[in-house]
Amino acid sequence: MMAAGQTFTYETRGQILIIHLPRELDHHNCRNLKYETDLLFSENYISKVVFDFSRTEFMDSSGIGILLNRYKQMAGSGGKVTLYGVNAQIGRILAIGGIHRLMENFDSKEEAIAG
Repeated sequence: MMAAGQTFTYETRGQILIIHLPRELDHHNCRNLKYETDLLFSENYISKVVFDFSRTEFMDSSGIGILLNRYKQMAGSGGKVTLYGVNAQIGRILAIGGIHRLMENFDSKEEAIAG
């Protein structure tokens, strides 16, 4: 059983998939995220993915990997990926990983959905 705050929750709004990330995004739970989002993508037409970083305090290179993977998947089908709730520490990791050049980072959920 995973500790509270370590699991992903998902929300769909039409063709938009909102992924609420846990406190830590590492190689252990990134495997689950990949598996679960693969299932969601196969069952629904998704044109946009929104990553919610508002609870996330730690992320390793696996987190960058999953973001890039989802970005490529969405770009391949003409879709889009946005982020929100990124703190300064995670922001630095995203910048090092080149993510900020690929995905827009918004302050709020509603802006990220609209963006």
